Amino acid sequence: MTLQIKSIEQYQEAYDKSVEDPEGFWAEQASTFLWRKKWHTVLKNDFITPDVQWFVGGKMNITENCLDRHIATRGDQDAIIWEPNEPDEPSVHLTYRELLAEVNKCANALKSFGVKKGDRICFYMPMIPQVAIAILACARIGAIHSVVFAGFSANALAERIKDSQCKVVICSDYNRRGPKNIPVKDVVDEAVSMGCDSVEKVLVFQSTGGKVMWEPNRDVWWHDAIKGMSKECAPEIMDSEDMLFILYTSGSTGKPKGVVHTCGGYMVYTSYTFMNVFQYQEGDIYWCTADVGWITGHSYIIYGPLLSGATTLMFEGVPGHPDAGRFWHICEKHRVNQFYTAPTAIRALMAAGYNAPNSYDLSSLKVIGSVGEPINEEAWHWYDEKVGRGNAPIVDTWWQTETGGIMITPLPGITDSKPCFASYPLPGIQPCILDANGIELTGNEVEGLLCIKFPWPSILRTTYGDHERCRSNYFAAFPNMYFTGDGAKRDTDGRYRIIGRVDDVINVSGHRIGTAEVEDAIDQHSGVVESAVVGYPHDIKGQGIYAYVKAHHEVIDEDHFRREILAVVTKEIGPIAKPDIIQFVSQLPKTRSGKIMRRILRKIASGESDSLGDTSTLLNPECVEELKAGALV
Repeated sequence: MTLQIKSIEQYQEAYDKSVEDPEGFWAEQASTFLWRKKWHTVLKNDFITPDVQWFVGGKMNITENCLDRHIATRGDQDAIIWEPNEPDEPSVHLTYRELLAEVNKCANALKSFGVKKGDRICFYMPMIPQVAIAILACARIGAIHSVVFAGFSANALAERIKDSQCKVVICSDYNRRGPKNIPVKDVVDEAVSMGCDSVEKVLVFQSTGGKVMWEPNRDVWWHDAIKGMSKECAPEIMDSEDMLFILYTSGSTGKPKGVVHTCGGYMVYTSYTFMNVFQYQEGDIYWCTADVGWITGHSYIIYGPLLSGATTLMFEGVPGHPDAGRFWHICEKHRVNQFYTAPTAIRALMAAGYNAPNSYDLSSLKVIGSVGEPINEEAWHWYDEKVGRGNAPIVDTWWQTETGGIMITPLPGITDSKPCFASYPLPGIQPCILDANGIELTGNEVEGLLCIKFPWPSILRTTYGDHERCRSNYFAAFPNMYFTGDGAKRDTDGRYRIIGRVDDVINVSGHRIGTAEVEDAIDQHSGVVESAVVGYPHDIKGQGIYAYVKAHHEVIDEDHFRREILAVVTKEIGPIAKPDIIQFVSQLPKTRSGKIMRRILRKIASGESDSLGDTSTLLNPECVEELKAGALV
């Protein structure tokens, strides 16, 4: 099993070794896994091209390490506990032996469709055990999974299917989410009809039994596909650098980026971080509340826990259904030991039921975590007092889709924690803070741009089909550095605090939304001339979306026009990208070269109209007073 740090002395020793001898350090971690053939080179390091490879020449299959190697010692231990949307329905328990059998049956079903190594499979699924089973089935046979959050629109889904040329789409009939049954099969049908010619089969799990449209030559029910399939399926032997999955994330330009992660390095890093950040012990019950449509679900619901032989809990529903005590009821019911959620959920539950956790026995909790965005101090203290009750340390984790795993975090019971600070880098992670000119700011009490100096095993390898985009986005800004796109500060004790994106990406409820993507959607409305989108502080979401919209004609019924714009954004991207505020304007502030001066728009949206800075370079400075007068914050 992965080596686990147990003291501050061991942390310092591991960190020092990981910097002084990174290849030796990571080879030691990798040696705890099952390899069909050992690597001949630990690391190929090129941050320029970029071309980073780990455990070069190594052969393995990640599912053998998630499942097969555990059967002898923990075959009858729960691998997955599933908690359904409705609290009065029974939980589902899948042991490691049962999970392996289900994965193999699904893998054989995919092979019967003609799926082979390297084919791409798209997922549009609810949080049910079958999503984990099918993801692992893809990895079992060397197919590349591309999971799309089942809240994106048909347009957004189609765009991702076409970009990766997916051969199969796996979905459910409906997605049960709180009081709603969402017709996800309808969304898939619409998406596939939008020129997704690569799709040969749509595999549908019957989640609710609701009525769906059916294309008999293309659509297959899950239960029919796995019927009679063998519980044995030999794992495809993969190269360490073979592609494991593609996960799309919003960028500062309109088109989502397909972040690519590979098999070997991702396996080593997710297991190492899971075991250390959550201090998982044999017999613990671990629960991450994320959706598998995001990287957190990949790394810390499926791969990290299962690689570590853990019991991982999956939840189908939402935190407020049927009431604000649902999360705490589940923690009590299953005696959860490690709990990992998002600040958005914490703030929403705090607002909906400030004292709700008091009604539940949360004494089993040993570690409580936060992910997706920096957690504000008020929420941190509520989480600490009401949920952790001073006994469960908070791990406020910083990482990204592109990093594959947690990078900066406290280690519970080992390092200290401080509200609003992600704290210290994990072994193997070498962060630095640069000024705008790329000069490293040494020492403490500095603020600037957060970069990473040296590769770690789960660093992204490319953006699918567009390596130049990967280079220009992450490696071109500063030579021999990975640029995170985040600003950060370092305090007197060397802790890191993340202070937000420095590019045109808004962090909404922990989900990155590209401003250009939202603007493109708004501009689809025939009545819109142009728009500009910025983030602003939001009590629940952390950041909300504020849209400034210039219309072709004078807007008479603003509410009606807003509803139309929101409908367009929902259709083009999905409800997650809907602006919270839409302000109609006669003009946008522009420089003489025609560029929108977003700094001014951000200040106004944030209620900082008295500190707009120099506006003399504007082509149309007269618009500023109109923008301030019409502000909706």
